[in-house]
Formats: sequence, structure tokens, C-alpha cells
Amino acid sequence: MPYVYTNRRAHYDYELLERFEAGISLTGSEVKSIRAGGVDFRDAYARLDGHNLDLEGLYIPEYKDASYNNHTPRRTRRLLLGRGEIDKIERQLKVKGLTLIPTRLYQKGRFFKVEVALARGKQLHDKRRAEADKVARREMREA
Repeated sequence: MPYVYTNRRAHYDYELLERFEAGISLTGSEVKSIRAGGVDFRDAYARLDGHNLDLEGLYIPEYKDASYNNHTPRRTRRLLLGRGEIDKIERQLKVKGLTLIPTRLYQKGRFFKVEVALARGKQLHDKRRAEADKVARREMREA
């Protein structure tokens, strides 16, 4: 059974421009906790640290059956990308107003992957317009 967690607020709060698939460095108790459920994307973002990408603020609860070496729920986790992709992200993050946010966490084979997206924050009027368009599409579909 594949485990897929999505950041549903990302589409509402941000205009997603480009997506990247990255591996994520996890500990054993984090993997078991993800499989048990309860991942929270609230306040999660990725930042560039030198020539590495780090994921900040992703909440993975402590695994209840782990021993004394359980993980910290909101620790910084390293994202695993190729050098070319990191350079491309670095160039685009220099553009004012862009940020890198996680949109999905899923299992691919035996590894967990994170989909991160370059995004631009939406203003309140953009959110209202998107909601109005969504309502209009729903009404046309029902009619």
C-alpha cells in the first residue's frame, strides 16, 4: 500500500510554478511513524543551505514503540537532489517572491520521496478569484 500525504493548503496559498521530486533523509523511527500516519505539512518549507536543500518544519510524530533513540518531530531533514536540479532551484530562488514548499510525501518503491514546488505566494484577491473560478466550473459541470 503506497503512503501518500499531500499539502492541500499549498494550492490555496501559493501559485505553484515548477515541481521537483527529491529523496528525503529519514531515520528508522521516522519511516515507521510515516507508515503509521499523522504527517503534517503546516509551516513546512525548504531552504537552501550552501549547496544543499533542507526541509524545515515538516511534522512527523514520534513513533510510540521506538526506544530511547526516537526522533525529534520537527527536525531539519536533508533533501536529496542532483547538482543540476539544485543549481536550477538556486537560480530561481533568487527571483524575488519565490519560495520552495513541499507539496507531497509519498513512497516510491521502498524509498520515500518529497515533491517540492517553486511557488509564489497568492494575494487575498487572487485567492478570491480562484475560489470564484472554482465555483463557476462546478456550476457549469452540474448544469
